[in-house]
Amino acid sequence: MNGRNWIIVLLCVVVANVLSHVWVCRWDMTDDKRYSLSEASKALLRSTDAPIEVTLLLDGDLNSGFRRLKQATEETVEEMGVYGDLKVSKDSKDLKDSLGLQPIIIHEREQNGKTAQTTVYPYTLITYKGKRAIVSLLKNTRGRSGEENLNASIEQLEFAFMEALHRLQQTETPRVAILEGHGDPDEAHTYDLMSALSKYFAVDRGNLSPAISPREGEKASVNAHILDGYQAVLIIHPQTAFREEERFIIDQYIMRGGAVLWAINGVQLSEQVLQQEGFTPVLPLELGLQEMLFRYGVRVDPALVQDLQCLTIPVNVSSDPQQPNLQPIPWTFAPLLLTSQGSPITKDLGPVMSTFVSPIDAVGGEDGIEKRVLLATSTASRVTATPGEVNLSDMNPDPTTFVYQYVPVAVSMEGSFGSAFAHRMVPEGVSSDEPIRKQSTPTRQVVIGSGSVPLNEWQKNQPLPMGYDRLSGMQFSNRDLVVNAVLWLTDADGLISLREKEVSLRLLNDHRAHDKRIQVQLISTISPIVLLALIGGVVIIVRKRKYEK
Repeated sequence: MNGRNWIIVLLCVVVANVLSHVWVCRWDMTDDKRYSLSEASKALLRSTDAPIEVTLLLDGDLNSGFRRLKQATEETVEEMGVYGDLKVSKDSKDLKDSLGLQPIIIHEREQNGKTAQTTVYPYTLITYKGKRAIVSLLKNTRGRSGEENLNASIEQLEFAFMEALHRLQQTETPRVAILEGHGDPDEAHTYDLMSALSKYFAVDRGNLSPAISPREGEKASVNAHILDGYQAVLIIHPQTAFREEERFIIDQYIMRGGAVLWAINGVQLSEQVLQQEGFTPVLPLELGLQEMLFRYGVRVDPALVQDLQCLTIPVNVSSDPQQPNLQPIPWTFAPLLLTSQGSPITKDLGPVMSTFVSPIDAVGGEDGIEKRVLLATSTASRVTATPGEVNLSDMNPDPTTFVYQYVPVAVSMEGSFGSAFAHRMVPEGVSSDEPIRKQSTPTRQVVIGSGSVPLNEWQKNQPLPMGYDRLSGMQFSNRDLVVNAVLWLTDADGLISLREKEVSLRLLNDHRAHDKRIQVQLISTISPIVLLALIGGVVIIVRKRKYEK
């Protein structure tokens, strides 16, 4: 190679190095795009105007599963650094103590039969403009193996980071409203709901009735735009009917792009009478909302679902009233609902506990509304029509009558909804300065056929989390379901869709790997040496024959 060629090669190397610093090229060649960020994430990172400090707290003597989670976390942070100004640091014990983080204790059985205990902190701290947010890396879903939970945690990494950064970027806290005035649960039984939502929103409570009684001879009126300042409205377990003016305000709020979470029953019954008398009649619940929901695309049926996959309740099985004997008996009116993996609201969530649930039907298939089932019963369920009765003496129903499968009890809807007041006048008592809107701008709604899902119980003057079963001590996914539903309703940037990311789980056969461990080790150790020896032998033979001639 002459001197001119050397100069050209040198110039090419210099130009390539300069271009590599100016123009960064990244190709993700994996099938599931596990090393790529979504466009919404890239836009969020590019919109930051200050450094993002990321402190990785997951460190130490980790097992293989948590090392994989740690590696995935570092790779996600590294990818985020391409589109935003990130400063990454490692953890310190003083920082963990100051943050008050609760570690996770992992118990593992080693090959020699001994049990090893490891303490890990599956968290990351994000600091932006002086504000902090803790990102929980571990998603632990009941009923799944450790590998499956770690894989789900890896799938949710991007959403966890982006959701935390989005909260830190907000200069004004968005607002949501919980409607009252219809026999709804009090603040005590929605305490955990409000606590969970307060992490993301300012939560208000109130009713749609005029706050001040009218003077004599005057008619009360309420502003039709009273809900416009809220990103979402929650209607939780109402027991009395909505007046026409209230329905109009909710309808026009939706027409202007408002989002609503409906957690309502299709039947009415008295749990107090059931506890005292052992039975209670079940009748259709007339809330005045059926026509509205039917117009939007769903119907909450006036019926109850029963399921063999259910919670248990304590029942006295003793014949002697002086010596009660309480035993846990399956209660089919308290089904454990299955979550859909086809929605960002319920992906990677476990079962949801509920009581007295009504089935939901999708109607108006040609309305252009995208509907997704969020919750459904198991493969052994039945539907009890109204009027009917719930009786504690019927604790052993015939399993052969549970012939229904996957009965929908919660759905999400997205699209442009038609108004239930499209061909009506503005109701008396409502002040409105604009004509009735007949079609909504694109918006979202979630309908749950049970008011019990977002409620919490109390024990020893302490509120329990949503979805906590006192009898079994198990925690179900009610809290995550409701929070994800409200985040989905208010998501204008598409961040909630990041929960749909999938990372393929490729597990080893543990038994086969253990039984053939020596064989695999020998092959993996000897094969490279043999291969190198063969290549070297071929090269020597070829060179020998070449130069012998």
